[in-house]
Amino acid sequence: MSQAIGQVATETMVRVENVHKSYGTGAAAVHALRGVSFDVPRGELVALKGRSGSGKTTLLNIVGGLDTPDEGRVTVDGLAIADLDENGLLALRRDRIGFVFQSFGLIPILTAAENVGVPLRLRRADPREREERVDLLLSLVGLADHAAQRPGELSGGQQQRVAIARALANDPALLIADEPTGQLDAETGHSVMELLRAVVRSEQVTAVVATHDATLLDLADRVLELGDGEIVEP
Repeated sequence: MSQAIGQVATETMVRVENVHKSYGTGAAAVHALRGVSFDVPRGELVALKGRSGSGKTTLLNIVGGLDTPDEGRVTVDGLAIADLDENGLLALRRDRIGFVFQSFGLIPILTAAENVGVPLRLRRADPREREERVDLLLSLVGLADHAAQRPGELSGGQQQRVAIARALANDPALLIADEPTGQLDAETGHSVMELLRAVVRSEQVTAVVATHDATLLDLADRVLELGDGEIVEP
């Protein structure tokens, strides 16, 4: 049964309790997560580090309601994900979580402004409200002058800024970013990470960002390290 969207806010935005996830069976099984537990307080930027194959993407997909754990419990913004039906999961991802991916995921034939406005169109927001929100977000990410350009006319860093603006369109409580600087050079990647940190402060968003780039970790409020599917204690 679906939980109602609109519960009383708690100080903890994300709670992950003893989460396990495996793919395959028997001797060939891959244990992506092995009893992972942690909390993310509201308004914090957490960096999730670990080498390729450590379980970062699997963990983010579970927190974002895109995948389900074999064991354990995940709560996001006061909602236990396991208690949500398909409609509840759709509402959670649409209304409370913004996603940013390494590949940008922009629609090539749409302008920057139109890409940012896609989530608002899906929500059937009032056109004037949508236009105002898009303008605000493009200004927030420093692309007000590029609203009419299509992705192919933008640099990689600019495309990722559009993707961040789009992720914020529905005013989510949680931002999940999976290697958002992975396709960018070091300087551009650093500026994108700085933007994410600024967004957390200005928009009062909580963020969990997976990265393998050690130079970006000092921009986070806290760093969690995954190794072989487990949280590595410092």
